[in-house]
Amino acid sequence: DQVARYKLGRGLAEAAPYVLLLSATPHQGKTDAFHRLMSLLDDDAFPDMDSVSRDRVAPYVIRTEKRKAIDANGKPLFKPRRTQMAQVAWETRHHLQQLLYEAVTDYVREGYNQALREKKRHIGFLMILMQRLVVSSTRAIRTTLERRLAALKDSKQQASLRLAELENDSETSDGFDELYDMDGQELLDELLKSHVSALQSESSHVETLLDAARRSEQAGPDAKAEALIEWIYKLQAKENESDLKVLIFTEFVPTQEMLQEFLEARGISVVTLNGSMDMDERKRAQDAFRDWARVLVSTDAGGEGLNLQFCHIVINYDIPWNPMRLEQRIGRVDRIGQPKTVQAINFVFEDSVEFRVREVLEQKLSVIFDEFGIDKTGDVLDSAQAGELFEDVFASAILDPDGIETSVDNTVARIRNEIQQVRESSAIYGISEEPDVQIAEHLRSHPLPHWVERMTVGYLNSHGGAAIRKRSWWELSWPDGQEQHKCVFSTREADRLTDATLLNLENNRVRGLALNLPQMAAGQPLPCVTVSGLPSSITGLWGLFEIRLRAGMRQKTQSLRIPTVRRGYVSVFLSEEGKLFLPTARHIWDALQTAEPQVMDTLSFEKSATAYERLQEAAEQAGHELFDALQQEHLSSVAREEERGTVAFGSRRKAIERVGLPEVRQYRLARCDAEEAEWRNELQSARQIVPEILPLLMLKIVSKSQCSL
Repeated sequence: DQVARYKLGRGLAEAAPYVLLLSATPHQGKTDAFHRLMSLLDDDAFPDMDSVSRDRVAPYVIRTEKRKAIDANGKPLFKPRRTQMAQVAWETRHHLQQLLYEAVTDYVREGYNQALREKKRHIGFLMILMQRLVVSSTRAIRTTLERRLAALKDSKQQASLRLAELENDSETSDGFDELYDMDGQELLDELLKSHVSALQSESSHVETLLDAARRSEQAGPDAKAEALIEWIYKLQAKENESDLKVLIFTEFVPTQEMLQEFLEARGISVVTLNGSMDMDERKRAQDAFRDWARVLVSTDAGGEGLNLQFCHIVINYDIPWNPMRLEQRIGRVDRIGQPKTVQAINFVFEDSVEFRVREVLEQKLSVIFDEFGIDKTGDVLDSAQAGELFEDVFASAILDPDGIETSVDNTVARIRNEIQQVRESSAIYGISEEPDVQIAEHLRSHPLPHWVERMTVGYLNSHGGAAIRKRSWWELSWPDGQEQHKCVFSTREADRLTDATLLNLENNRVRGLALNLPQMAAGQPLPCVTVSGLPSSITGLWGLFEIRLRAGMRQKTQSLRIPTVRRGYVSVFLSEEGKLFLPTARHIWDALQTAEPQVMDTLSFEKSATAYERLQEAAEQAGHELFDALQQEHLSSVAREEERGTVAFGSRRKAIERVGLPEVRQYRLARCDAEEAEWRNELQSARQIVPEILPLLMLKIVSKSQCSL
């Protein structure tokens, strides 16, 4: 128990002070942003953007790609994913909806061209959005046409203030980046504030389209709505789940409302999520979907931050043009803890421009991703620039349906170049860790929880507290009177038992025990113990020692980023004949970690002092190799620290040289010189090392037949 507490305490004291946990794509070719992250870990090692290189970043980064992540058993953390495109046909009964689609497409084509000629970019956005609305639902385009007509008839012939500001920035793309970042409903709400016409007599065009939309809506359900109910029944039969849960995404709230009415009219329970709901409303909707609702219909804004691992079916009722949004949608269920294969079904009208673009685009993107070894667009295309890129290819296809192949080829070429540039400039591409199954299993079976348990129970029983075993948990009473019930020391037990209290090194009391440990002293009575599992022939003296390397004359350096003390551990065993057996020593140490040693007696003061000296000499002999390894590790750290400091001070001097005022420049240079001189003195001192050896535990191993010593 004593040595367990000691090792735990030293490990805590030497733990790295900072760990930065990141997800998604932390670099994306943006060195300035990534530099700021790295400087949080070590601002001296990364003083400027020039210092962010792959070789310098590698020692700081552990990067595991999503599909390579495994659990402690070596099994993938993420289940496979199947994505398929569901082509929806316009049947004869949907003739009016097909005519509406064609009429809106003509309106969009004409209005978009006019907006480009007159440099009305926000009107161009609105026209493109109309195209996305008409393939979403008849209700979505109908309600939007009503709002557009009202805006055109408004007497205020001006754009909203926000759009006017964007229009003034039309010389650059920066003013429109935030529009590319908006989801469909947000973009719609913003653009419909504009009173500017796209066409002459646009009001009459909109009235004609609105009449067609109303007649189409009155004729019956949309083609995609009918396809949706068929897919739900088909998936339900295939999965053999009568209450199969389905997550449906749409870009627009009117489509969401239509789907809720359509499905509930057919006896399917539905809840909805969208950007207008506060956090409490979203939480209630998520709980309802988990507990009783069969379908959740969500917009992109409503789906942010959702964890829906209890559902594995995603239907994208309409598809955003930027594939990153599609990735984010599927990611709501494609998460750690998902027990089933994720299925994503993407609805698209088979006789539409969108279908032809997406078919060609996905085929050619897959070639690029295979070429670069990536599995999703999010690796490189999560940006406003990517949104503009995909927006352009769909817009070009609508304007020139016959030139889809050419338009897609140009876009794919731009994507390939962007990926190439990102990977060349990124400091983290090429740094990828293959999870080590053996290490994972070692950590999983590590005796640390057992050590913590023995340390805590031993302390309580010897210091006026109490530890009572109850089946697979403990009832603990601390010396100060505090009681803790149903305590366990491993995460496995905590996961298995409800309401269990997990005690580990994050607990303040347990941590305090580990940080306050006594040490062995010469002449201290040594226990004579038997250890179950050891052959009776193994008898003699056993000891565990800390081999320590102390660097420099100071207890703590001011400038260096390297430890001044390094530690390793060695066990030794001396037989009754006085021979040193290191393999046997390690075998005894392994047995002590799992077995309960039984104390039979203690050595006298004289025999304990003699045993102390003999074990100390054996440890000095056995510890040479370990000390040499510690020395090599330390000198390598000193070399890395020297390289880091040289770069940091050099970068600092360059910055000081740019200071305009000579007096300020000279003062800062002098201070920099003084700090570097102090740093170099500490570096020189760190090269002076002193070996130390510290006894942690000494035992006399006896057999049960040995009773008198």
